Amino acid sequence: MSKILITGCGGYIGSVAADIFLAKGYEVVGIDNFQTGYREPLELLKNKYPGKFSYYETDLKSDLSPIFEKESKGREAAFDAVIHYAASCLVDESMKDPGKYFLNNVAVTSNLLSTMDKFNIKNIIFSSTCAVYGEAEYYPIDEKHPLNPTTPYGASKQMAEEVIQWFAKIKGIQYCILRYFNVCGASDDGSIGDSKKPSSLLVQNAVRGALGIEKFYLTCPEVETPDKTPIRDYIDVVDLNEAHLKALEYLLSTKKSEIINLGTGTGSSVLEVVSQVKKLTGIEIPIEKANIRQGDDAKKIADIKKAQKILGWEPKRTIEDSVKSLLVWYKAHPNGWEK
Repeated sequence: MSKILITGCGGYIGSVAADIFLAKGYEVVGIDNFQTGYREPLELLKNKYPGKFSYYETDLKSDLSPIFEKESKGREAAFDAVIHYAASCLVDESMKDPGKYFLNNVAVTSNLLSTMDKFNIKNIIFSSTCAVYGEAEYYPIDEKHPLNPTTPYGASKQMAEEVIQWFAKIKGIQYCILRYFNVCGASDDGSIGDSKKPSSLLVQNAVRGALGIEKFYLTCPEVETPDKTPIRDYIDVVDLNEAHLKALEYLLSTKKSEIINLGTGTGSSVLEVVSQVKKLTGIEIPIEKANIRQGDDAKKIADIKKAQKILGWEPKRTIEDSVKSLLVWYKAHPNGWEK
């Protein structure tokens, strides 16, 4: 069975991914510097899948060769593919500290690709974002939509995509670039979830507000939508990672590079999401306004026809499913992982 490297494996999406890939029989090696990721889910996975999972505490800006050398022993290549989740990903923070985003998202990707090339690893799945599109010129947004990022976060991801495409042209690396819309939910059984404190993700914050873990604040600007709050396409974290699984299978079997949107093809406004959480929990969520986040635009909904056609992938989970898994997660881990 294939052996893969997952960067950012201690983070929210990366830890759910590791669980999904391990359950499918892959051997998984993780890398995380634990600045925003956690060891607890990784220790849980080591116990759940003995002998199939290991991880390194390493910064991706450092020399990665020793890890690749160690993992190469007894194999033609250290890894069959790299799944690159590690990134700085807060839109608002990127407006205040752009340098951090160009270093962590662009330079790190270049360093990772250089190491892959050195060790003859040809396959990468890259976590990108709908933020590369900027303000939508039409809906739903397909992969041919012009790229016009309006934040350093979106620009850094666009640059990282370009770095990957140059390595593809010059070094023969194959890629699937996956552009995420808005991620929510926890693993289906609620055992692995989001530990960001505070989370920047709406569905998570609404559930935390309903459970009384933290006050819920409305941080979005007024925009031109029916209820004046931004409309987004919310995709469950398990559906998202199952698409990565399909993308890896596609890449390994066809050797064809692709750029693919991941969403649901539908949208909900901020107030509609809050209303759904209230309905599912039966709890009134007091709404207070707080500092407005910079960089939010009115509406982003994905066209997912390419994911359906190329990957044979369909999102299976609704916002209701995501809220239910988050309720299990936050009731067991009100403050997220501890370390």
